[in-house]
Amino acid sequence: VQLQAYGGGLVQAGGSLRLSCVVSGRTIRNKVMGWFRQVSGEEREFVAAIFLNNGRTYVKDSVKGRFTISGDNAKNTVYLQMNSLRPEDTATYYCALGEGTILSSIREPRAYDYWGQGTQVTVSS
Repeated sequence: VQLQAYGGGLVQAGGSLRLSCVVSGRTIRNKVMGWFRQVSGEEREFVAAIFLNNGRTYVKDSVKGRFTISGDNAKNTVYLQMNSLRPEDTATYYCALGEGTILSSIREPRAYDYWGQGTQVTVSS
């Protein structure tokens, strides 16, 4: 199973980016996909998750109204649309796939089975 995340870059505050995570070797249908981010020296933190069987999504409070997670089962791809970016959103963003992740665990990195390599997002002020 491989997860390939891309779409990061350098953007000014207030700008937008769309991250993509393409999964190969496993269908994402009926799985949970998550996005996490990590700043060097800090713990990896939850950003958003989606249940691909019913489309329900969950996002971190600090990004609500700015970030949207979505998925395309046919393309085996999950997206993270990030608008109104702030300098504090600067981090390496990782996508993850959970085989049997339950709702109460979606914010925990250990609940996911496979991870992408990360894509850097840098927001300048």
